[in-house]
Amino acid sequence: MLFKGTGVLGEQAGVQYCQALNKGLGVTLSCYAFETDGVLIDTGAHSLRRFFRPFIDHAQPDFAAITHYHEDHTGNAAYCADRGIPIYMSPLYAEDCSRRAGYPFYRQMFWGRRPAFQSEEMPETFSSRHFNWRSIETPGHAADHVSLLNESTGQLFSGDLFVSVKQKVALREENIPETIRSLEKILSYDFGEMFCCHAGYVENGRKKLEDKLEFLSNLRDEVLRLHGEGRPVKEIQCTLYPKTYPITRFSRGEWDSEHLITSILAEPDGHKKRPLPGREGAAR
Repeated sequence: MLFKGTGVLGEQAGVQYCQALNKGLGVTLSCYAFETDGVLIDTGAHSLRRFFRPFIDHAQPDFAAITHYHEDHTGNAAYCADRGIPIYMSPLYAEDCSRRAGYPFYRQMFWGRRPAFQSEEMPETFSSRHFNWRSIETPGHAADHVSLLNESTGQLFSGDLFVSVKQKVALREENIPETIRSLEKILSYDFGEMFCCHAGYVENGRKKLEDKLEFLSNLRDEVLRLHGEGRPVKEIQCTLYPKTYPITRFSRGEWDSEHLITSILAEPDGHKKRPLPGREGAAR
């Protein structure tokens, strides 16, 4: 067997979760789906559907809220839709998701080939059975990325905004200056606990996001400093990230530390805080 999957179900701070891991070719990655008060946050990967589908069946959510279109978050959205569970997400890639997935082959091997599904536009604010929620645009990792704040409990569902403090690689489409602005934005809201779709439950979520903001801000400043000295991208990469990670080889470079650097240099004034376009919402 090329890849081996494992899964675990649990509950933390009133939130049910399914964590599933896929391992193979030197790479181990996990992804989560969460459910609370009738809201399913993300649906997990299609390749790990034997873990996520029973979780969805047991949770019986009223609707699913998708943080972004990547296949490890939307892999079982069609399964939900087939069972009459409405799907809400940003409209930016809704049309793409309405067609069968066409992302790179290694991702299809690892996360499965996501079936097509239909979705409705994520509202800025919404209510579940007992709680009030806000969706907050937080692009950077993906252009359509949103974070979901349970304003009644102060719990933040951060999608892939966090993942880790010290980011070592980036997807080619990522925009690090945009992520910095999104971190600044999310930190203007009132929350404590965080649920990350790869790190799981993070008790001190605000502090972890502050730490990530500091790390990326320092990285940006160092990249711009080295670039200002005339260093080429590959030299900056070797200075800051001398190690090559297995996922870089596995993905044929779609995941690479180089993308952290090039996205910063693509926006050399990225150190200037600028408002995000679109909905702002009222910071709490």
